[in-house]
Amino acid sequence: MQSLRESGQQGYISMVARIVIRTRLREKEGSAVMLTRNLLLMFVLTALFGCANGGPTTADDTTSPTTATEPQPQPQPQPAASDSAPDGLTDLWTRQKGVDWPDFLGPNRDSKSSETGIISPWPERGLKIVWQRELHTGYGIGSISKGRLYQSERQGNKATLLCLKAETGEELWRFQYPTDYEDLLGYNNGPRCSPVIDGERVYIYGAEGMLHCLQAGNGEVLWKLDVNTKYGVCQNFFGIGSTPIIEGDLLICMVGGSPPGSPGLYESGGRIEGNGTGIVAFNKLTGEAKYEITDELASYSSPQLATINGRRWCFMFARGGLVGFEPASGKVDFQYPWRSIKLESVNAATPIVAGNEVFVSETYTIGSSLLAVKPGGYELVWSDDPSPRKPKAMMTHWNTGIHLDGNLYACSGRNEPDADLRCIDWKTGEVQWIAQLPPETRERSSLLYVDGHFVQLGEYGSLKLIRANPKKYELVSEMMMLREATNPAFEPRPLLKHPAWAAPILSHGLLYVRGDDRLVCLELIPD
Repeated sequence: MQSLRESGQQGYISMVARIVIRTRLREKEGSAVMLTRNLLLMFVLTALFGCANGGPTTADDTTSPTTATEPQPQPQPQPAASDSAPDGLTDLWTRQKGVDWPDFLGPNRDSKSSETGIISPWPERGLKIVWQRELHTGYGIGSISKGRLYQSERQGNKATLLCLKAETGEELWRFQYPTDYEDLLGYNNGPRCSPVIDGERVYIYGAEGMLHCLQAGNGEVLWKLDVNTKYGVCQNFFGIGSTPIIEGDLLICMVGGSPPGSPGLYESGGRIEGNGTGIVAFNKLTGEAKYEITDELASYSSPQLATINGRRWCFMFARGGLVGFEPASGKVDFQYPWRSIKLESVNAATPIVAGNEVFVSETYTIGSSLLAVKPGGYELVWSDDPSPRKPKAMMTHWNTGIHLDGNLYACSGRNEPDADLRCIDWKTGEVQWIAQLPPETRERSSLLYVDGHFVQLGEYGSLKLIRANPKKYELVSEMMMLREATNPAFEPRPLLKHPAWAAPILSHGLLYVRGDDRLVCLELIPD
């Protein structure tokens, strides 16, 4: 592995541009043929089957934890009792400082870390790589608890959860179940959601709609449910991509079921009805449904919890807009419509909460809104003009912004040509600054906040350290990890292949980033 740092900013940009352009050209070859093939297949399948309606069911009973099959020696899975202490799982961390990252976007689902002492600026050759591992198919990044990193992927026709030692990448055990999910638009068919760790349990939600609760120490199945079949979910563009959330004894999921016989997404022109199961809360210990609410359909945004003026709230940015409700009972306070009129559009960014205000954003047409919520309703603080020709304060795509000291930082833009990093005033939406790379190196990105800085991961594998400053864009360091060149006549390729769409995560000083086929662990905070 090499770390790219040519002398001088222009040299760095020039080399990155060559790498990115070459990567983009390779990806676009044959894309028209693939899209035509998948659209034809999609229309045939939706005409034949429509939605996944049916009675309650579970996954194939042959699903079970398995031992590692990698060629290198790996420890065998241990009985649950050998991996437990009186207070739960044995802690495998040897690093002295830091916190776990047990959920999507971190402990508070806000992409913020409380850790301090980061290396700044970065060394000339970049951060030290602690370990790296090839990954199979998927988009999501893992979650970390008690020194274990739980990473989802798809191996052939098997959805897989890997349990790795977070400090070394050593595999402890793996769990697999069969899947036949295929994406409607030809994107990869691996898992999108992050595992959710709750004490001695870990929850995974597959792209095909299988929901599993596993023993965190050895992968034993505690309960499982085929959500899409039970609730009649019509397949959305990219399968299931909303990570569930834990509230007390509840596991709250965005489901979005439809009545029996409902047409598919394209067959209906997007006019699919709900059946009252837009959001379903399950008993996290048994999988029993406790309540079902709203006729909303599912999106790719994950739920967010908050306490506002002493009351608990849950916010779901569903396919049609934002739903605010009381998480313990499921009592709905409001539904705020916010979605592009385009059929091929999705809501994907997680709601951001600050005080009594909630921010939502999409990238296809209408931009962003800020609401002040209250029991039974909301007041609109500000919103972008939904007209396609009007400028927007923020248009987040699959990335979720970060609120910090009265400002919001995020990548804005649907595609590479219009992508930028920007800071806006939270209360007004006024743009404070915009940082846009030259066209040849422009890319969408995700952020992690830690110790007064943002770590920015670009979708083509670039890493940047940016000082959090609402007055100006302040780049501190940048690097691009490269694969060892096999032929000196050719430039090396990025270590992280496009698409690097999952936001970076941090635990006990170790930074984890993933691209299309690789997970890399770097040391951001010395132990």
